[in-house]
Amino acid sequence: MKIALISTSSRKNSNSLRFVNYLRHVLAEEGQHEVSIVTFEEYDIPFVGQGSLKKETLTSFQRELISAWESADLVLFAMPEYNWTAPPQATNAVHQLGGPTFKHLFDNKVFAMVGISNGRGGRQPALDMTTVVNKLISFTNSYSIVSPKLYESHETDKNLDEHGRFVGHEIYERTARAFLAYTLNVAQRWMSPSLIDR
Repeated sequence: MKIALISTSSRKNSNSLRFVNYLRHVLAEEGQHEVSIVTFEEYDIPFVGQGSLKKETLTSFQRELISAWESADLVLFAMPEYNWTAPPQATNAVHQLGGPTFKHLFDNKVFAMVGISNGRGGRQPALDMTTVVNKLISFTNSYSIVSPKLYESHETDKNLDEHGRFVGHEIYERTARAFLAYTLNVAQRWMSPSLIDR
């Protein structure tokens, strides 16, 4: 399966990047998946109302994001929680790519959402993004699904080191792995030939 892990924090060495690196390590243990990571550190998508994306003039960051998303079966967004909501870069990217030019990004995909927190938060950004992505799947009349299980990465900096290696409480690792296993199961079922060939 092709998997795009997208860290939507624009901060260097963010906790969101720690988490997607952690997932990459776990997925590498299976050795069955093609994994790409995109980080928003070089984010340069204009905000809605201040410009739009054009296929002919994409920047290197925009090409990297679209290419990874386009080729993936499973697209996972890891979003920091800022004041109990998703970062504007995350929702703006989805809004900008939800028009006619890039609507194919919302077809025949499985999406998964993770909220990242230094404390005990993370739920709200995952819920926010679920709402926006579901709306765009519907609006573009696409056949995709957002996995119903989201993950709240609590105390991320205490549980994962700067390279995404697990260093924390066993409950964190157990729940993160359970989330990933569930998400992969949903993706495998959704991407099965009987659904694709409908």
